[in-house]
Amino acid sequence: MKKYVVIVAGGKGKRMGSEQSKQFLEVENLPILMHTFRAFSFLGNTVEFILVLSADDIDHWEELCKIHDFNIPHQIVEAGPKRFHSVKIGLRLVPENALVSIHDAVRPFVSKQVIEACFTMAAHKGNAVPVIPIDESMRELSGTLSKSINRNKFRLVQTPQVFFSSDIKQAYQQPYNESFTDDATVMERTGKQIYLVEGNKENIKITHPVDLAFAKAFLGSF
Repeated sequence: MKKYVVIVAGGKGKRMGSEQSKQFLEVENLPILMHTFRAFSFLGNTVEFILVLSADDIDHWEELCKIHDFNIPHQIVEAGPKRFHSVKIGLRLVPENALVSIHDAVRPFVSKQVIEACFTMAAHKGNAVPVIPIDESMRELSGTLSKSINRNKFRLVQTPQVFFSSDIKQAYQQPYNESFTDDATVMERTGKQIYLVEGNKENIKITHPVDLAFAKAFLGSF
């Protein structure tokens, strides 16, 4: 079954406090987005890439590709107003009979093992979502009160999230809802069961300056 990777890079990353979109910030002399592409490059010509970018960022990205001699083939489409709409637009380029991986542009450290596990699980079950356990204690808020909860019952969700393309394309025909924080939530609303695989802790979403510092330290250690 043909594989597709939709990389969602439509956001501006205001929480990073940078003038440019966070996916273009450089780590080890390379934009974060290029590191993200490279995480999937071991798949070779078995995969096709679709990059969803803000219209304001397309020219800048194409210029960066020239500067860094970046030659991983990919199609570019313009992002929508929210992540939901951006994914929906990207999925238009994915055929029905395929596996599609939807991944955040600023998660450059997803491991080869996690990517392979997600595609394998999705091929057998129809979808796969990587998650990691929570190490810290947790409390549930209720007004001014809070109570301790069992962290073992919860998991942190990562990407890539992989699906039968026909299922996820159909799921994205639903009207937008604010509860749709990731693709699994969109799929779950159709009544489909979501299947989990073990993620890798390094697969952080680079959102805040401290995450960028981690990224520089992590890559600089190799």
